[in-house]
Amino acid sequence: MSKSHAKPGTSRHHRQDRQHGARAGDGRTKARDGKERAAHGSRNRQAPGKQAAAERRLGPADHRRMAIKPATRELPVQSTPLPKQAQPLPPLQVNGRRTAEWYVIKLPDAVKDAPVGQILRRLPVPPKIADKLLAERGVMKQRDKLSLRLFPEESPEFVAQWSDLNILYEDEFTLVVNKPAGLEIYPSSRGQTGTLANHVAAYYESTGQACRVRHIHRLDKETTGPVIYAKNELAHYIYDRDMREKKIERIYLAVVEGILDKRKGTIDQPIGKDRHHSTRRRVSPTGERAVTHYEVVETFRDHTLVRLRLETGRTHQIRVHMSAIGHPLAGDGMYGGMRTWISRQALHGEQLLFNHAWTGKRIAVNAPLPDDMRELLEQLRQHAAR
Repeated sequence: MSKSHAKPGTSRHHRQDRQHGARAGDGRTKARDGKERAAHGSRNRQAPGKQAAAERRLGPADHRRMAIKPATRELPVQSTPLPKQAQPLPPLQVNGRRTAEWYVIKLPDAVKDAPVGQILRRLPVPPKIADKLLAERGVMKQRDKLSLRLFPEESPEFVAQWSDLNILYEDEFTLVVNKPAGLEIYPSSRGQTGTLANHVAAYYESTGQACRVRHIHRLDKETTGPVIYAKNELAHYIYDRDMREKKIERIYLAVVEGILDKRKGTIDQPIGKDRHHSTRRRVSPTGERAVTHYEVVETFRDHTLVRLRLETGRTHQIRVHMSAIGHPLAGDGMYGGMRTWISRQALHGEQLLFNHAWTGKRIAVNAPLPDDMRELLEQLRQHAAR
C-alpha cells in the first residue's frame, strides 16, 4: 500500500501555526502603531515656537495633504418652552342697528383700534360666516363703527299667500309664529301652496323684508304652537346649531286618554318608520333614539292633561311615545286615540325657549291654548264634575 504525501504547509498543524503567527504579527503591528501615535502626539505637544517653525518649512502641497476635517462638537439641546395657547377673547356685548343690508355696531373704546379679524372673533359671528363676509367685502370699519352686511336682499322662495299670522316674537334676526291647526310648515310636493311658509313669505313681502323663509323646526300639520324662523344666514346657522345641540327647548301640552300611574316620567324608546304605513312611525329597536319627559298637570275622569318636554325631535315623537305606553292623545286616530271630544290630536306647543342669535339672551315665547283645546278642557272638567 502506497503512503500519500501531503504538500508542505497544508497540514492542520501548519495552518494553525500560520494563524498563530498572523495573530502575533497583528499584535506587533498594533503595538508599533501605538508607539507611532504616541510619538506623533508628543511632537504635536512641542513648544509653540518649534511647531510654528516646522509649519513654515512645509510647502502648500504639504499643507493640503495634512489638512483634516475640523472636529465638530455637539451642543446641548436647549428646550424652548412652547408659547402658551392664546386664551379666547371675552365676547363683546354690543347691540347694533340695521341700516338696509348692513348691521352697524358702535365699538367700545377698548377694541375700536383692534384689527377687524380680532373684533370679529369677539362678536357672535360664526367663523364660517365671518370668512364669507370678509371674502365678499361684507365688513367695513370707520373709526369706532363696524358695519356687517348681514341682511343682503334675498328671495323668499315661496309663493306669497296672505294670511293673518299670529306673531309671537320678532326682531331683526328672528320671527316666531303661532301655527294654527291644519297647516303644514312648508310644501311637501311641487307646486303646493297654502302652507305656513307661503303665509310667512307674504308677511315678509308686506312688511318690506327681502329675506328667505327659513324654518328651524317643524310641527305636525294638526299640531299648534310656536315655530321659529331665522331672518338671515347668521341666525339660521346659530339656531340650526343650537337645535342640534339641544339648546332650543320645546314644551308641549297634550290631553291623553286614561289616567297615568306616575305624576312624572321619562319615555326612552327608539322610533322608526312603520313599514306598513308610509307616514306612520312606531317604536322600533332599529329606530333612532327618542326621549320624552312628561308631567301630569290635571286629571279628569278618564283623561289627563300632561306637559311634555322633548329631549330629541323625532317625527310624531309625542304621539308615538304616549300611544306606546297605553295613553294615546285624544283625537289622534292614527295612533289609537278616540275623536269623541276633539277632531284632531290634542297637542299644543306651549312654550319655546332659545338663545338669541346675536345677544345670546335666553328668550321664552309662550303660545296661548287654541280655542278647540280650551273647549276640550272645559268639557272634560264638566264631565268629571258630574
